[in-house]
Amino acid sequence: MQTNLADFIKNTREGEEAEAILRACVHCGFCTATCPTYQLLGDELDGPRGRIYLIKQVLEGEAVTAKTQLHLDRCLTCRNCETTCPSGVRYGRLIDIGRKVVEERVQRPLGQRVKRKVLVEGLSRKAVFKTALQAGQIFRPLLSPAMQDKVPHRQDAGVWPTREHARKMLVLEGCAQPGMAPNINAATARVLDALGVQLIVAAKAGCCGALRHHMNHQEAALDDMRRNIDAWWPHVQGSAAPGAGGAADGGAAVEAIVMTASGCGVTVKEYGHLLAHDPEYAGKAARISMLTRDLSEIMPEFEAELAQRVKTGEAGRVAYHPPCTLQHGQQIRGKVEGVLRAAGIDVVLCADSHLCCGSAGSYSLLQPELSLQLRDRKLANLENTGAQTIVSANVGCSAHLQSGTETPVMHWIELLDRALN
Repeated sequence: MQTNLADFIKNTREGEEAEAILRACVHCGFCTATCPTYQLLGDELDGPRGRIYLIKQVLEGEAVTAKTQLHLDRCLTCRNCETTCPSGVRYGRLIDIGRKVVEERVQRPLGQRVKRKVLVEGLSRKAVFKTALQAGQIFRPLLSPAMQDKVPHRQDAGVWPTREHARKMLVLEGCAQPGMAPNINAATARVLDALGVQLIVAAKAGCCGALRHHMNHQEAALDDMRRNIDAWWPHVQGSAAPGAGGAADGGAAVEAIVMTASGCGVTVKEYGHLLAHDPEYAGKAARISMLTRDLSEIMPEFEAELAQRVKTGEAGRVAYHPPCTLQHGQQIRGKVEGVLRAAGIDVVLCADSHLCCGSAGSYSLLQPELSLQLRDRKLANLENTGAQTIVSANVGCSAHLQSGTETPVMHWIELLDRALN
C-alpha cells in the first residue's frame, strides 16, 4: 500500500512504524473473513481492511470525524486478522497508533469522556476496583440485570503455599483479577508448589498498562510499565531482600515472570517494543519481555509428572475457550489442551474457537450490544460440545462468559488445582 504521511507524523517513531505496517498490506481482504465485527455488521469499515484505510487517511492528513472514531472504537483488538493475514500486517499496533491520533482530533461527547475516565481510573487501580466490586457484590440484588451480569459472585482465594523452593518465578497480580478471581493466582501458586516451584508476588507491581494503552492513555500506560519493571527488577537480578513481595524468596533470581491472564501477558511481552525509545528503561524492558511466559508455556514441562499425580475422571467433559490475547496476540495454541489432556482431563474446543467471545478488556462495557452478541454466539457453540465445565486463560473472558450461562466457568489452572488436590 502506497503512503504519503502528513507532516505531523512523518519521520516520527510512530509514523515510521505505521508507514511500515501500512505498506505491508496488499488489500487481499482475507482478514474480513475472520473479523468478528465484520461478521456481525457486514460493513467494510467495521473490518480490518476498512479500518486500515481509515487510519491511512487519518495519517495522511484527511479530515477526522466521529464516524471514523466509531469504526475504530468497534474494533475488539482481538488480532484474529493478524493470524489470518498472509503478509504479516501488525494490525494491533496500527490501530493503537490510529486511535491515539483520532482521540487527539475528535472530542467525544461528555458522557463518553466521563465513562471512559471512570473505567480507566477505576479498573486499573487494584484497591479502587476491589472496593467498588465488593460494594457491587453486597448490593447485587438491587442492581439492574445488566449490571448484575457485570458483577461476579465473591470468590475466596484459598491458601497460598509458604514453602521455599530453589526454582522461583514471579507472577503479576494485576489490577482486576485480585478482586474478581483471587483464586487464579493462588491456584497457580499451589500447583507450582506441588511441582517444586515457588511463586512470588512483587508487592509494588500493578496494572500491566493494557487498559490505559488501549483506551488511548498511552503515556500513562508507559508509566504503569515502568513501575512494574522497577518492582520486578530486583527479583530479576537476584538482589531482592529475603521476604520481598510477601514471600521468602531468599534473593535468588527468578527464572520467569508468569502471566495467568493472557490479556496482561500479551502486553508485558511488548514492553521491550513499547519502551524501546526510553534510554533508561529500554534494556530492562527487553529483558522483562524475554522472561515473560504465559502459564501455558510453563506447564508443559510438568506434563509427565501431572499424569502420575492428578486424580482423573472427576471433571467430566471440559470445553476450553482460548482467549484472543493468547491464540492471536501471543500466537500460543494447543498448550493448554495438551496440559489438561496429560492430566487425564477430557478437553474439547468448540466450533469457531478462533473467534472472540466479546469480552476484550473494556469492550464489553463500551460496546455492550456487540459484546453480548459475540458472547451468546460463543456460549451456544460451547454448549454444543456437551461440556460440564468451561475453562479459559483470561479472567475477563471467564467473567464475561459466566455472565451468560449457568455452566461453571473458571481458569484452567483452577481445574488442574482441583485435580491435584
